[in-house]
Amino acid sequence: MGLAARLCLSAGVAGLALCVVNQLTAPQLSPALERAGVLASFLAVGLMLVSILWTRAVPVAPERVDLEGEQGLRLAGDLPEPLRQELAWGSQMLLTATPAATVLLHWQGRTLLERGVLGVGGFAPGAICQRAWSTGKAIGLVNLKLYPGREEFQGLPSGIPAVIVQPIGDQGVLLLAGWSPRCFSRSDETWLEGWSLKLRSALQELNGPVVSPPSEPAGE
Repeated sequence: MGLAARLCLSAGVAGLALCVVNQLTAPQLSPALERAGVLASFLAVGLMLVSILWTRAVPVAPERVDLEGEQGLRLAGDLPEPLRQELAWGSQMLLTATPAATVLLHWQGRTLLERGVLGVGGFAPGAICQRAWSTGKAIGLVNLKLYPGREEFQGLPSGIPAVIVQPIGDQGVLLLAGWSPRCFSRSDETWLEGWSLKLRSALQELNGPVVSPPSEPAGE
């Protein structure tokens, strides 16, 4: 409970206590005094309710988890230079503009990028990533401890509390791991989705242009 809420609660309790004392010590209870006591009691209870609602409206932010691992950058060495620069720029923006601790890009069975707090490596998509691919929508795991499929993210730093799984088509996935539970906002998810759409075109070019098969000559 914050300082302002505590002061509001203390004022309400003190006002209610003084109202009761005033009623008990009055030599005679007149109708006017009784009405004043009732109104004062309502005001005191109202102040106590305001302090409770104030606390709920401004909840305490979840504590940041101390993650084990070194800060660093792992980037596949065979990527073209424009893609390397895009991955370096985008991952840095996510780490500085959002409460992300780790950014990981997995494409066609390979981890192309891991930046931030580095894990043990060896990430392999599982059931949660498969669901994201099938729906084509991001999956937000606000508290990873509550999900039975959290073993899928063992390649990330140990103790990661929250993860966003953003699919890139049906061949890749972009993971954003946060410092604390429920740390990502809707704007963070929108930013991640927009960058994944930009990356999709660049990643698809790694396989080279798609060549259409030659058409058969029309019969004479």
